[in-house]
Amino acid sequence: MTPLSAQSYSLVVFDWDGTLMDSTHSIVAAIQAACRDLDLPVPSASAASWVIGLSLESALRRAVPGLTAALMPRFLERYRIHYLTRDPELRLFEGIPGLLEDLAARNIRLAVATGKSRVGLNRVLAATGLGPRFETTRCADESFSKPHPAMLHEIMQELDVPPAQVLMIGDTSHDLQMAANAGVHALGVTYGAHEHKELLACAPQAIVHDVAGLREWLLPRVAA
Repeated sequence: MTPLSAQSYSLVVFDWDGTLMDSTHSIVAAIQAACRDLDLPVPSASAASWVIGLSLESALRRAVPGLTAALMPRFLERYRIHYLTRDPELRLFEGIPGLLEDLAARNIRLAVATGKSRVGLNRVLAATGLGPRFETTRCADESFSKPHPAMLHEIMQELDVPPAQVLMIGDTSHDLQMAANAGVHALGVTYGAHEHKELLACAPQAIVHDVAGLREWLLPRVAA
């Protein structure tokens, strides 16, 4: 992909879990606890975290190979109970609200493409007060799961922004591969679910290791 010059991106699309919100540990713990409840083999933390970013059912099928269609409704119920008990502990990564505010002040259009359900995303947007920051959002249960490019295609079509002006930011290879499939640039962050080597294999524009690094890389590359 041809590198863009500085001051090029007019639309920044964020993943949610592990990119904006520090929720990776809670998702992993909920998957593992639901497995124990149903006497299923408990995946390792690395196996459970690898599926973050996919739609929930797709993620669970990958993380818990013994999970059958018959068990899925009960597993989802137990997963959601365990996840929601941790809901009060969830926080945005330090520095994210300020970064979003600075992007908005530069008239950068913001969106979210997430593996969360619509109900789940709406809940955290309301809880964090970030709903008004994003011009549009897409969830896996109303489109295709990552790494399918549909969510990005739909966002670009709705906002009438060409791929050359779009940047996708995410913490998993699923996010970065979705960006590649959609023909847009991607930026990886290592403070979420996937390790540096997995992100690097997707050939993003860059990989940063904290929100301060995200700010330092991003702000010079958005259209003021």
